Amino acid sequence: MQEPIAASIAADIGLRKLVLYREAVVSEGGSRPPVPARQASVAVVIRNPWFGTAPSTDLAAESRRVAPVLARLMTDRLQDALGGVDAIEAFGKGAIVGTGGEIEHGGALIHTPYFGNLVREFLDGESIICFADARAVAGEPLVVPLWHKTAAATRSHYQTVSARVPDGPRPDEIVVVAAASTGPRPHPRIGDRLTDPIVTSSNVEVVLS
Repeated sequence: MQEPIAASIAADIGLRKLVLYREAVVSEGGSRPPVPARQASVAVVIRNPWFGTAPSTDLAAESRRVAPVLARLMTDRLQDALGGVDAIEAFGKGAIVGTGGEIEHGGALIHTPYFGNLVREFLDGESIICFADARAVAGEPLVVPLWHKTAAATRSHYQTVSARVPDGPRPDEIVVVAAASTGPRPHPRIGDRLTDPIVTSSNVEVVLS
């Protein structure tokens, strides 16, 4: 299990809460999947470092300071929850900005190399990390998309994880989410983008009723 977060780190990034969800697919369509997948999400609730600032405010300095800490904290806990970095096959990310902030504040934490590049490195990934972001009141769920961490065209790993913090984000907070899965959707069988036939309107009949 992960060690408790140091008080100095929590205070430095304004961490109020960390929420870990974990689930396992036991049965789908009446049968056990050939590769039973486990999914997990880690949501951290932090103070919005730009709360109350103008839309012209430069976000770079706080992004460089806060995002790498989040990347390390969250990927460590995903690995712990899912059995290590080698067990993780798919990943995703997200952010919910409280109603007093800008949607760009969430982007400044998850859409920069100070978070994305480090999450990829810590989870041995290569793919662009798919994402979801929103501005919402406390308790609003966020559906975070996942795909394969090294082979984004692998359609079997297109899936989602729902994350929700009942009392966050408050208006001056941001909830940042990292999510992962150890395998594909249950019983995947719709092919792969790399082996799909070429489909265009010239070779497929499109009938509108």
